[in-house]
Amino acid sequence: MAKANGTATTSSSSDIYERITQRIVEQLEAGTRPWMQPWGAGGTPVRPLRHNGIAYRGINTVLLWMTAAERGYNSSYWMTFRQAQELGANVRKGEKSTLVVYANAIERKETDDEGEEIERRIPFMKGYSVFNADQIDGLPSHFYATPTKAAGSEDKQRIETADRFFANLGADIRHGGNRAFYHPAGDFIQMPFFEAFVSAEAHATTLGHECIHWTMKGTRLDRNLGREKWGDEGYAKEELVAELGSVFLAADLGLSIEPREDHAAYIASWLKVLKNDKRAVFQMAAHAERAVAYLHGLQPNQDGVAASDQAVA
Repeated sequence: MAKANGTATTSSSSDIYERITQRIVEQLEAGTRPWMQPWGAGGTPVRPLRHNGIAYRGINTVLLWMTAAERGYNSSYWMTFRQAQELGANVRKGEKSTLVVYANAIERKETDDEGEEIERRIPFMKGYSVFNADQIDGLPSHFYATPTKAAGSEDKQRIETADRFFANLGADIRHGGNRAFYHPAGDFIQMPFFEAFVSAEAHATTLGHECIHWTMKGTRLDRNLGREKWGDEGYAKEELVAELGSVFLAADLGLSIEPREDHAAYIASWLKVLKNDKRAVFQMAAHAERAVAYLHGLQPNQDGVAASDQAVA
């Protein structure tokens, strides 16, 4: 049981994996993709934010989006009981907390069979409790701010920031036909012409999805999830990575998004993956974040140099 004061839970890692995976499975079985909720004003997803404005990442993004949709929260901010108190506010009595998680590892010295001392790294996962700002009284006003309504795209004007973002990737993006896909052998992205999409956002988010696939190549992130043929488990995992990654990217770029109907067919295969491995959704969310970070790393900084090209001190 999560503690209301924001301290770490006493649940085991296994229990945390089980609880979160089961929650996502239940929504998928109901026909709802928990990372594709009604977003509110303008349909634009916004990353869940910590009390200090730093965005949550990976599986925590999914968990907090899902909870906000279930309970009708409008604020993007989440914080622990203690953090609320430090801001001079109070969690309302009877409010239910939400579990978020973090992974870490401890180093321990052990002796091997030959009597040599070795370092052993033991990974672990812990959870802690947070509350949405809508559950808290007395916070500064900006914590309660709701997103402004996004401008409509009926005229289908291209989105300059998105076009610039994708152009900076240097990917081979080809246009034509009526399907969007990444071709691993040819290492190119195929996209229908812009005019074929119902909105500029639909074009940009579809291209974002394919760009997540594009990061899988060995010369980039070298992501191999065991895909051998269309429709197998490895294929389903890669599609889940691209699905999550495209929504994370849409949040980062401020793009409105609607579920692609062709991906509703993947729900059954995702359910199979999640039921077979309770850690799968955590791993796929982590892969999705790495892919999004890789795409951001190809963007030039103010000096015109791609972040991925900068030397590490």
